[in-house]
Formats: sequence, structure tokens, C-alpha cells
Amino acid sequence: MPIRPVASVARPLHRSLLTCAQRPPKATRISLISAPIAFPTPRLSARTMSSSAAATTHLPNPEPSPAGQVPGQGKPNLHLYTWGTPNGYKVSILLEELRAAYPEVAKNKLAYDMIPVDISTNVQKTPEFLKVNPNGRIPALIDDSQNKLDVWESASIELYLQSQYDPDNKFWFSDVKGRSDALSWIFFAHGGVGPMQGQAHHFYRYAPLKIPYGIKRYIEETERLYSVLEAGLEKGNGWLAGGKYSVADINVYPWVRSYAWAGIDISKYPRLGKWIKTIEERPAVQKGLTVPNPPRAGTSEEELEKIAADVANWKDKAEKELDDEKKKLEQEKAQKSS
Repeated sequence: MPIRPVASVARPLHRSLLTCAQRPPKATRISLISAPIAFPTPRLSARTMSSSAAATTHLPNPEPSPAGQVPGQGKPNLHLYTWGTPNGYKVSILLEELRAAYPEVAKNKLAYDMIPVDISTNVQKTPEFLKVNPNGRIPALIDDSQNKLDVWESASIELYLQSQYDPDNKFWFSDVKGRSDALSWIFFAHGGVGPMQGQAHHFYRYAPLKIPYGIKRYIEETERLYSVLEAGLEKGNGWLAGGKYSVADINVYPWVRSYAWAGIDISKYPRLGKWIKTIEERPAVQKGLTVPNPPRAGTSEEELEKIAADVANWKDKAEKELDDEKKKLEQEKAQKSS
């Protein structure tokens, strides 16, 4: 595994090498316009755990969904492990859409609580969470009504929820073409938009050394993927599949709404920009974006950079402290065996 410089070393090093490895000159940089940011700086609260205990801490207790309770709602049936990232928001948005569409079911089988998995503490790497998701990523879901079935990977959870709790296909399709188109867009986003835009976020915002090649490569690939979405919206009368709002749209929306985080000018994609605003206005989407907490918004380059620096700092710190904790546990194990 390559050695990564911790924040205290990486930042000064970055500044000293600006002459040979820096972002594209201001004149050639992609312009940024106002957009909500999907990666929040961790909020220090009673539910935020110390990263110094990252290797041994337990997951927090479930919390009621902050999206609001339905009168007469019973004991939560679904348990959502999540954090404020694009992949996390996919599931909370769909849950809230289903609850709004099926209010009677929202009182029982669609009643859910959420376990905030603060990824800044590496709690997602604990044995406790790995029993839920062996890949150690959020989101994950447990369904008590199916013998505590655990489902992981965001698109898999979305498809599961739709198949179990959307009998009228309000967010899906009964015809072969509609289903096929929706699945194609879901896999397109899951294998393309998410990974490529995630790399654009990293090289444009997080990387301790700003490497023009990496920035250019991933921003341009994300732009290419956006152009595919733009064409799809034109063909689909404003939606990706079947001429209506569906899981196909919900699945990619949280990534696209964070376009500014990747340094992308959304004005080049007018249909995509309109699509973002239309989805953003849905009450269930607004509720879903509060689970487990609302994203921080930034409107200027300076604000975006500050948020990125904060996130990079806690990521570096958490990784270092996790390594220290692992070394400590290995030493204790060696002492016991000697």
C-alpha cells in the first residue's frame, strides 16, 4: 500500500510544489456556479464518535428518521445505515418517496430508523458493521420483515425497496422497455457517473498534490457522462426512462446535484440543470436530503475550497489514527502470545 502523507505534511508540500504541479491556470479552469454540496463536513455532536477509537468503537444506536414521523407509525421495520454522501442520499430519498406514495404502508413496513455511520471515524470498517456490509461502505439496509435481511450497495438497495414496497410501480415500470431502460441507466450511473465523478472530486478537491493530468482526465470523463445524461433527458422528455420520474432518476441525481464539487459548469447542460431543479423541489427529496443531516452548501470557490480542506484534513487524520490503533492492537496481541 502506498504511503500517504498526513495532512500536516501534505499541505505544506503542496504549496511548495505549486510551480510544477498545480491546477490549470485561472483562464482555462472550468467555471463554477452555485450548487449544493453533497459531501458535508462532519458535525460534532453527541452521535459523532472520536476517530481515535476508530478501530474498536461500536456503531451508534438507531435514531428516528429526522424526515418526520407519520401519525400512527409503529415500530421501525427498516434500519438504514447511512451518511451524508451521494450514495447515502439515494436510499433516503427513495425511502421518503415511497413513504409519501404509500402513506398507510409508511406506518409499518416502510417505517424506518437510521444509524448514522460517521465515515470520518472509520466506524464502517469495524467488525460490527462488516457483518452488515462486508465491503465496509455505506449505505446498507436491514429489513426486519424479511428475517432481518441485509442489503448493501446503493443501487441494490434501491431495486430491493422498489420490488418490495412499490407494488403499483409508481417509481418503476410494468413494461419490458421501461424496465430495461431504467436498469440500463442505473448501471450506467453505478459503473460510470459515481466512480468517475468521485475521482473528479478527489483530484479537484482532496488530493494533496493538484495534478493537472488527473484533474483534466476525470473532469472531462464526468462531462462526457453528463452529455450522455443530457441526451437521455432529451430523448425521454425530461426523464431518463419511460417518460416519468423513477428510480433511474433518483439513482443518479445525488451525484449530479454536486456538479460544482467536481468543477463542472452545469450551464453547458440545460436539460440536466432543469432536471436537477425539478427533482430538488419534490418534498420527499427535500426530506431525504436531511438523512442523517443536510449537506453543507457552498456558493463560491473559496467556500468550496474551505469545505474540501476540512474534509481532507479529517480523512487524513482518521486514516493515521486508524493505522496507529491497528499497530497498538498488533503490539498487544504480540505481547499476549509471547
